[in-house]
Amino acid sequence: MGQPAKVLQLFRTLHRTRQQVFKNDKRALEAARVKINEEFKKHKNEASPEKIEEMLKMGSDVELLLRTCVIQGIHTDRNTLKLVPRNDLLTENVPYCDAPAQKQ
Repeated sequence: MGQPAKVLQLFRTLHRTRQQVFKNDKRALEAARVKINEEFKKHKNEASPEKIEEMLKMGSDVELLLRTCVIQGIHTDRNTLKLVPRNDLLTENVPYCDAPAQKQ
C-alpha cells in the first residue's frame, strides 16, 4: 500500500475510533474531529517519506491509545463520576489473591 493510501486509511481509522470512544459526547466528538482534521491539514504538503512514516507511526499510536486507554465518565453530581467503559475494554479479570499458595 502506498503512503497516500496509508495516510487516508489512518485518517479514516482515527475518525472511526473517535466516534466509538467519545460516543454520545458531542463536545468531545467535535474537539477530536477538529484536532484530527487540523493535524492532517497542517502536514498535507509533507514530502519526506521518512517524516510521513514517522507521522503515520505517531497517528497509529494515538489511535491505539484512544481505543485501549480512554474511558468515558459522566458527572452524576458534583463529586461523583460514573465510568462508562466500552465492551471492548472489558477483559477477563483474574481474581487477586492476598495469600498465594506456597509452592511445594
